[in-house]
Amino acid sequence: MGAVNLAEAKAHLSELVSKAENGEETIIMRRGEPVARLVPVTAPKRTLRSLSAFRATRPKARKSSAELIRKLRDEGY
Repeated sequence: MGAVNLAEAKAHLSELVSKAENGEETIIMRRGEPVARLVPVTAPKRTLRSLSAFRATRPKARKSSAELIRKLRDEGY
């Protein structure tokens, strides 16, 4: 973990982002006080294998979406 002042961070942003991609954390300082932290982004967890697998777990709709929209339109919603 390194610390850099704001002016240095602005001047070397590409380099700091590359370091973050490699897992390194950088603290950005302003007037000697930490104000921000540049950290690598963790990849979101994929809990569903596919959209079709998710759809298979959902109950079947009683009416089509077109029928539902027509009904709402006719009722004045």
